[in-house]
Amino acid sequence: MEPFPEYENYDALGLAELVRNGEVTAAELLDAAIARAEMRNPTVNAIVDKLYDHGRDTVAAGLPDGPFTGVPYLLKDIGGVLGGYVQTRGSRFFDDLVPPEDSVIVKRGKRAGLVIFGKTNTPELGLSLTCEPQLFGPSRNPWDLERTPGGSSGGSSAAVAAYIVPMASGGDGFGSIRAPASCCGLVGLKPTRARNTQDPYSGEGNAGQTTEHALTRSVRDSAALLDATAGPGSGDPYVAPPPARPFLDEVGADPGRLCIAMTSRAPNGAPVESEVLDVFENAAKLLRDLGHDVEEADPDIDRESVIPTFRTISAANVAAALRSHPAGKKAGPSNVERVTAAAAKLGEEMSGADYVQATQAAHRLGRRMAAFHQSYDVLLTPALGTLPPRLGWIDMMLEDADEYWNRVFSFSPFTVWFNITGQPGITLPMGVGETGLPISVQLVAPYGDEATLIRLAAQLETARPWTDRRPEVVGD
Repeated sequence: MEPFPEYENYDALGLAELVRNGEVTAAELLDAAIARAEMRNPTVNAIVDKLYDHGRDTVAAGLPDGPFTGVPYLLKDIGGVLGGYVQTRGSRFFDDLVPPEDSVIVKRGKRAGLVIFGKTNTPELGLSLTCEPQLFGPSRNPWDLERTPGGSSGGSSAAVAAYIVPMASGGDGFGSIRAPASCCGLVGLKPTRARNTQDPYSGEGNAGQTTEHALTRSVRDSAALLDATAGPGSGDPYVAPPPARPFLDEVGADPGRLCIAMTSRAPNGAPVESEVLDVFENAAKLLRDLGHDVEEADPDIDRESVIPTFRTISAANVAAALRSHPAGKKAGPSNVERVTAAAAKLGEEMSGADYVQATQAAHRLGRRMAAFHQSYDVLLTPALGTLPPRLGWIDMMLEDADEYWNRVFSFSPFTVWFNITGQPGITLPMGVGETGLPISVQLVAPYGDEATLIRLAAQLETARPWTDRRPEVVGD
């Protein structure tokens, strides 16, 4: 029998409360998480670096008194840095790189009492919305092992959906928290740009498109973790507007009667599968039943610029990343995947003016959305365009990079929009497909307004709970 059978009945705050009340120890929670990792990870391939001794040493040294004291936690192998341990970024190119110190977001997580005991799988340089790196092999969706758990935080989503941990870290550069959360039936909050600092390793990620946070099973865990980690770092180039009060206080607070726009029109014109549309329409009905004003309204944005803007900014950043190995390592076919190499080539060939034009296009999109939100508190969209694809379809070893990106953005056409504008967005599992796969919707608020999203998400969580279903790899 797995140790502490009740472990899976609690979210992260619930586990921390047990520790605080003396009903279980942090060591017992860690043993419970490790036992489940050993049992389920061979099936889902979520954890690619076992740091069990690090976790045990952390507990033995004594934990700080925080909101998550004693809660086992997994770090995505790109983004937040655990000093002294290899961070591969899902790539052979970086498989020898050992950052010297923790990033600030990791320090803050530790200060909140989290116990880090492993790293989770990610595609090379986080460049996919699936998780199938050549270095570690594919992560699998606990709901259907032949399908992707999403990406780039796919190892984290698989680990949380498999009940190895109640939450795990993620980063979102074009949907990399929201897409995997949607694939695996989890809560996926992408905070406002700069809400979480990237100090000291970066001033901004991907021209501000990338934001760090986590994948959780409950809205309150996401809110409480954001309270623990949010805030500027030393010398940050810009900061998010400060919240009026702690985000956790928004959970259960009355969202009021909101004016909600809804659209299923993807910026790139990608079709949306009927099962996804059904859940989207049903969520709109539920929002109306809860007293909100919901109407169809399509933001007036330059749709044709969305994906080219992302690809230009991303390509420049990939090219810079492959110049950044401290040992001067050179990228080539033996250590870099084809889509990564194609992106870097595009980045090397573009001009500085091309990059500036892309950033200006991004800012125009942000201003158009700010104008839209003068009339609407929240925008509702489908989370994804399709059900999670089968493994192998979004393949970073494809020869044709354009076809690769066409597949990515037919699967997830709605997420990158809000990386470009910097707005907070959250995906919530509001339905189930014919095959039993979870299906989510996305809610988006104005820049800096996670509070409204959290209030509304918590209201939906209460009205239609999602934690009573578990994938077969977990069992009843």
